[in-house]
Amino acid sequence: MDILTEALASMRTGHPASVRTNGRAPWGLRLPPVAGAGFHVVLYGTCWLVPLPDAPPHLEPIPLNPGDVIFLRGGRSHILADHPSTPAEDCKSEQFQGSSPIGSITLGGEGAETRLLCGSYHLDQGRPHPLMRQLPEVIHLPTRHGRHPELSAAVQLLGSELENPRIGSDGIVPGLIDSLLLYILRAWLDDQPPTAAQGWAAALGDSAVAPALTAMHDDPAASWTVESLAARAGLSRAAFARRFAALVGEPPMAYLTRWRMTTAARMLRESDAPLTTVAARTGYGSEFAFAKAFKREYGLAPGGYRRRSRAA
Repeated sequence: MDILTEALASMRTGHPASVRTNGRAPWGLRLPPVAGAGFHVVLYGTCWLVPLPDAPPHLEPIPLNPGDVIFLRGGRSHILADHPSTPAEDCKSEQFQGSSPIGSITLGGEGAETRLLCGSYHLDQGRPHPLMRQLPEVIHLPTRHGRHPELSAAVQLLGSELENPRIGSDGIVPGLIDSLLLYILRAWLDDQPPTAAQGWAAALGDSAVAPALTAMHDDPAASWTVESLAARAGLSRAAFARRFAALVGEPPMAYLTRWRMTTAARMLRESDAPLTTVAARTGYGSEFAFAKAFKREYGLAPGGYRRRSRAA
């Protein structure tokens, strides 16, 4: 599994929630905050994404066109509307629920029609991966001919399944939505200039840092040291440590500990593996040492974390 896929998989705490939104002007919909990240795909027509008054001043209304994709890193509350001045009604949580994995909302008057897919990804915001921390609060990926063909294809497939549901659509659509997050982030990373001096866009393409990240992700249980990682990168210990911290945002050993704990948390959430197995797979020689490190990071013993995540 590649670094980007693993990083996202480790943060996910549930399945995406989504709702089809059909609006006819005048219409406005206020989306509540979500514990994760929000997204919108414009399937037909045009609309605006409008920040609420309490949003940071750099966030301004964004016009959206067919095929455009919006990703909201922090799940901040916001408005979708046919025009920034149109009053908005609240979106209620029950509108995301029902017998179908995709909810449905119809609102507005008798004017121009807009159709969207709106939703959220459930992510562990308490311990976000450095990649998520470095993303802008709002990512707007407008439709451009020849740009991001995989993302465009995913949007077209989603639109086709939603507009003309057939046998199997209830299984296909959630899978496409799940994959959409990877396409969004890959498109954003591809859009970063090659001259970017720091951040994950630079780290994933760096000849020294990328192999070290891959090594830690491939085998978190290995007895990695700054020296052994620097040797893989072909740099001195000091030069590697400086370069890694500048690009990733934290020192190599801090990242390794974070990745080990993130991997352990995912195993606790998703499997019934004994604590001794979880400890061994994350580089700890004893269950006691693992439990101590885990509690220091999460504030809960591993068993308590597993019970809480299962009850959520």
